[in-house]
Amino acid sequence: MAELVKQESQGDAATVERTQSGPTFVPRFDIFESDDELTLFGDMPGVTSEDLDVRFENNQLIVHGKVAPRHAQLDFLYGEYGIGDFYRVFNIGESIDAAKISAELSNGTLTLHLPKSEAVKPRKIAVKAG
Repeated sequence: MAELVKQESQGDAATVERTQSGPTFVPRFDIFESDDELTLFGDMPGVTSEDLDVRFENNQLIVHGKVAPRHAQLDFLYGEYGIGDFYRVFNIGESIDAAKISAELSNGTLTLHLPKSEAVKPRKIAVKAG
């Protein structure tokens, strides 16, 4: 995989940590690599684009946001749905063209496109008959 290293490795469930300002959690992401780019798919149910901050700085892709409670009036016996602040950081190698990173949010999924720089893309070399 191109030089993308996820931080805060998780198991099967999103981790929730209690802080002074309330609960925070680490959303899960799937990562796909093609010859042209890395694509990250983040599980963001209940998140709007206004509640989402995606930044690239110091070779890190930072995803930060907030999820409002869906059913604040209910007293759940057990809940797995992440609410509150979330934060995720990915270290990005120099093989990514940072100027062309793009993001879209649709149906609860954040899709991040990280195009590879031309220097690291596979290149087909023509073989001439002699």
